[in-house]
This record gives sequence, structure tokens and C-alpha cells, in this order.
Amino acid sequence: MRFRVLVVPIFIIANVCSVLAQNPNGLRTESATVPITLDQDRVVIDVDLALADGSVERVRGWVDGGNPDLWMSRRVAGLMGLNVNCDGQTCLAIPKSPAAALDILIGGMKISLLSDTHSSIKEIKIPGDMAALAPGMSAEINIPSSVLRNCDVLFDFLDRKFTIGLPGRLKFNGVKSKMLVNEKNGLIQIPGRIENKNYNLGLAVGSSISFLEEDLFAKFSDAHLDWPRMTGAVGPFNTGEQGGELTWKLLRLDRVQYGPLFLSDVAVVNFPKDRMARFAESVGMSTVGVLSTEALMNYRVGLDYAHSTVYFDIGRTVRYPDFDVVGLILRPEANSQFTIVGVADFEDKSSVPEVRAGDHLIAVGDIAVADSTMGQVWSLLEGSPGQDRKLTVERDGKQFTVVAKVRHFLGDVPEDDEAKGKSKKK
Repeated sequence: MRFRVLVVPIFIIANVCSVLAQNPNGLRTESATVPITLDQDRVVIDVDLALADGSVERVRGWVDGGNPDLWMSRRVAGLMGLNVNCDGQTCLAIPKSPAAALDILIGGMKISLLSDTHSSIKEIKIPGDMAALAPGMSAEINIPSSVLRNCDVLFDFLDRKFTIGLPGRLKFNGVKSKMLVNEKNGLIQIPGRIENKNYNLGLAVGSSISFLEEDLFAKFSDAHLDWPRMTGAVGPFNTGEQGGELTWKLLRLDRVQYGPLFLSDVAVVNFPKDRMARFAESVGMSTVGVLSTEALMNYRVGLDYAHSTVYFDIGRTVRYPDFDVVGLILRPEANSQFTIVGVADFEDKSSVPEVRAGDHLIAVGDIAVADSTMGQVWSLLEGSPGQDRKLTVERDGKQFTVVAKVRHFLGDVPEDDEAKGKSKKK
């Protein structure tokens, strides 16, 4: 995330699920299942905040298994009894009283995030005064890997359900494999193989972008000119939160062994060395990248943190067509507008030649996109290749319409063609 951050020191309990898991009536709840909304392939669920007066406030929560940091909006910080005081660029927050609780409820299961005993200092991060964690999102709080690691967790992408439970309480199906877990922050690595060489790849279930260290990306890209590639983040890889999405290089890896799985046509982004180094430091072990929700849409993924075991239960074998979209590259703005920062090329030509960088997307068909999430906008822009989408675009205060076609991006590269699917800035 690339917005200004307010850092909030607070006590976070070291063992969330096993210490307190009960519903509001005081009855012990061992697990809970709630519906998933996939928004740009990010796992978003309903979360209830347990307030000091005994009431609850429902907000949207992002189950963020690839991030150890706890985030919440400033509004949620206020609801949770935190005082946020700013001095220049530094903002600090503390509970309004030493006895204040910091609890969330998922499907009626209470999970305590705050304790005055056996706890360690952590930071809660607040993205300025925005209503959500980022422009184009609905979530006001995330449930990070540092919280998930104390529980059993099941992501059911087939039936769009998320289950969380006390350690040892969930029944997992499918093939299982060893996972390497950072005990401090819950970040996961899965041993794998690409091109007959062993690598560790992270598991960021709940996140949207799969990435690979840039030197390794370049090695595979140069050695396999027949592997589909393009420049510019479209579809699920366009979050609008990361700098440089216009020039990102995307590649489909022909085959990846990921624990017990053999995945084909895995889409990845090249990840700069400096950012990869920071990520590897957080992971605390050797790694070359991460696979996200987009790569695992055909599975139910179970995480048994207590036994460092992951379960993959396959439900379908067809490739999920995440990159069959109109080729815009968007940036959501704090004022709820969507700026077009670029257009992806298709067969060496702009896929939407009437559009320029700096234009604003106003509507898709008859549906206005203002106040939508990125996932909602991209659901309007996806479809079957060749289908038309009517776009309402604004430039210099004037609106006009464009008919754009859905294209099959990251598809097969024609013979002797090394450079299909570039993007350009107009």
C-alpha cells in the first residue's frame, strides 16, 4: 500500500484463537464459517467489532494471509476505543482505558486482539483519513497472518466460504504438504520446483498478486519466448495501489510444482530486487516470490498452522479466466473516481485506442463506477473474448462513450512473436 501511514503502538495478544474463542453469549465457539466476497481476488468478509458498550458494529474485513501487519481505518480505531493523536506526520494511538478490549467477531466467534498480559508491542497501521484501507476497497480492517497463525483456517474458493477455528478443530480434506511458517508473523513458504530447480514460494491466500523475483523472472522470460507475456497490470493484477503497474511485466509460468501440486500457466509479475529484499527479510527465510489467490482459485486451501501443514482440495481443473477483460489499467482515487493510467496492447496495438492516460472511467454500460470497489469495476470489464463493453469516459470535463472489446490477455504467443501484449502510455 502506498498511502501515508499513521503508526499506532498497541498491545496485541500472542495467542488469539486459543486464548479466547467465544460468542457474545459467553458460550465457547470452536469454529465459524462466513461467506467470502472476492474483490480483486482479495478475500473480504463481514467482521463485527465488539464495542465497549456491549454493542457490535459490522464492517468489512480483508483476510490478508500474505501480510503480517494489522491495519484499520481511523473510524474503526475510534469505534474500538483508540485515541489517535497526530503531531505533524506522526500519529499515535492508545486505548482510552487500560482495561479496554480490542475484539472482533467472525461469524459470532470472538477473537481477542488486545491483552494486558503476556503480550508484545505491535503496531496498528492507519491509512490517513480514508474511509477504507485503500481507495477502491471496502474493507476497514484486515485480519493479517500474525492473527491467522494462531488458528485453523480454511479458504473455500469454490463455494466462496471462509472458516476459522481453534487449533485442531477443523477437518481438512485434500492432499497435504509441509509448509514453512515464520513463528513470529505467520508468513508461509511452500517448497516447490520450477524448471527442475528447488525454490521456496510464499503463500499469500487472500491477496491478489503473484510475483517472482525479477532476475528469475527475466531468466524464464528470456529462455521461453513461447510463454505468454505482456506489459501492464490488467484484471486481477491491477489493484491501483502499487506504483508502476503500467510497466509491470507479466508472464505465465508453464509449470510450477507447489508442494504436492503441479500448477500450469501460473501468472506472475516481476518483483524489483529492493522490494523482494524487504519481503524476504519479513519472511525470514529463502524465497523467490509468492503465489496468491489468483493461482489457487480451483482449490479449497486449509492451513493447519499448529502442525505447519497445508491442505489443497481440488474442485475443478479448468483455468479460471481472470485475464479475459477490457485492457484498461486503472487507479482508484480517494474521491471515488477511477483514473485510467494506461491501456494494454493486444497484438501490438492499443486494445482501447480511443482512451488516453489521465482520462476517467465514469461508467461501464449503464452502471456508474463511482463509489465502487476495484473488484466491482473489474467484474464489469471482464467477459468472454470478443464481447463489447460500452465505456463512458471523461476527459477535460467532457464525457464521451467508447465501445471496447474484451480481450484474452496472457494467451498463447504466436510462433516467432516475442513481444505480444505490451502496454503503452498515451
